[in-house]
Amino acid sequence: MSASPLVLPEFSQDLRDIGFVQDPYPAYDRMRALGPLVYWQEYDMPCAVSHAAANAILRDRRFGRAPLEPATHPDHLAPFYAVEAHSMLELEPPRHTRLRALVLRAFTSRRIAELAPEIEALAHRLIDRLPDGPFDLVKGFAEPLPVTIIARLLGMPEAMVADLRRWSRAMVGMYQAGRSRADEDRAVAATTEFVTFLRDYIAKRRTDPRDDLITHLIAAEEDGETLSTDEMISTCILLLNAGHEATVHSLGNAAKTLLETGHYGAPVTEALVEECLRFDPPLHLFTRWAYDDIDVMGRVIPKGTQIACLLGAANRCPRHWDAPERFDPTRTLKPNLAFGAGLHFCLGAPLARLELQIALAVLSTRLPRLRLEVAPVYADIYHFHGLEALVVRPR
Repeated sequence: MSASPLVLPEFSQDLRDIGFVQDPYPAYDRMRALGPLVYWQEYDMPCAVSHAAANAILRDRRFGRAPLEPATHPDHLAPFYAVEAHSMLELEPPRHTRLRALVLRAFTSRRIAELAPEIEALAHRLIDRLPDGPFDLVKGFAEPLPVTIIARLLGMPEAMVADLRRWSRAMVGMYQAGRSRADEDRAVAATTEFVTFLRDYIAKRRTDPRDDLITHLIAAEEDGETLSTDEMISTCILLLNAGHEATVHSLGNAAKTLLETGHYGAPVTEALVEECLRFDPPLHLFTRWAYDDIDVMGRVIPKGTQIACLLGAANRCPRHWDAPERFDPTRTLKPNLAFGAGLHFCLGAPLARLELQIALAVLSTRLPRLRLEVAPVYADIYHFHGLEALVVRPR
């Protein structure tokens, strides 16, 4: 039986609507009720909203991150897209294969596991600095922890943490819906500053190697291939932006979920961490381009079409999970799509999971009576999904 052409039910949802920003899941439920694939009018794009559809697209090599025709960008954005041109997140094989293989030689599971004592010590140190009265857990704990760990991993001094946070926040603004020219100018300025710093820092590491990720990236070799300086710069920026931003949102969202559902203080198991990631993931939308006419769930996605995978919707698909709207850390573990799937599965996922497990455990041990002080507020940063603030009282 042949597949039907791409005629999809249409859905309208203002991304800036305050109700959607604070709780997008009812909108996802309405989308999913229309079918596994819908056309989101405001995004002007077909979207995969069921777990089966999003998972199939993410794992199908006939879909990729790079458009069939090279994209054109305004001149003022040239510095930003010069970095993107060497980012494995935006590349397809064979360049992606080569880059990922080289980076994995430096960013090994052993090296990530060795960070556990540092993550735990840093979590304790951050809690030591928190006030006795109400405080914002995002600003005081969730934000500084992952960026400090990334800085240490790269071998950068902790004095750089404030700059790294500022650069990262400005650059990821390029991926947010409805960005303004001011957002673009901030992103370009941050890109220029970060590239200048990294170019000088990598040059120093070439003559003064240390036991850090940049030195290991310089030394990485696969079948006679090594990373160029531009590729190393893009990789460091990717590790900072993707690793830092996603972990900040994951940690903040997880703490909020545990406090609201009464699970704060429960043993921080792998199952609890995965349920936090499923229930309220940090990234809600990720796009792919169709490299052929491709049948997805009985609909043909025409070659050259850009399609969005709604990770936040897929992670609450009732065809994949029982009672997906309920937070249940005892549910049977199944793979969720919080970190994507397939060729572009998040390189930093193991580090993010480790940080979540350790940070949540230290938090509940050190502050066992933590409670919400005011209603949590999500930031208007879609297609990311993270808290603007999480004001809590320690006792």
